[in-house]
Amino acid sequence: MKIVDVNKIIGTDQDVHGPGWNSRRMLLKKDGMGFSMHETIIPAGAELNLWYKNHLEAVYCVAGNGSIEDKATGEVHEIYDGILYALDNNDRHTLRGGTEDMRLICTFNPPVSGRETHDEDGSYNIPDDE
Repeated sequence: MKIVDVNKIIGTDQDVHGPGWNSRRMLLKKDGMGFSMHETIIPAGAELNLWYKNHLEAVYCVAGNGSIEDKATGEVHEIYDGILYALDNNDRHTLRGGTEDMRLICTFNPPVSGRETHDEDGSYNIPDDE
């Protein structure tokens, strides 16, 4: 059994910051669960162009608001407490923070190792050992 206190992650190597986001990596590849789980904060007004071409991601909003735009269709979906979105086709998307910081619970498959940040096209690379 694993017990993880997000408050003990803040300020450690598992508290990863990038432009317009902060990801607290709660479960990682090394934990052997087959997925990683993160608490991610998107500040109000942030805009991120993302494409997880190497990962599938599911995201559940537990606080705040924003929107996600599907780059293939142009559809925009509102995000707020209680909304889940799943990028089940490695979807290119734009994530926008709304009027409040969004607090998101994210899962990635395959799991991340911990220190990944977005590359030039908004994705995470697969580590060389895979």
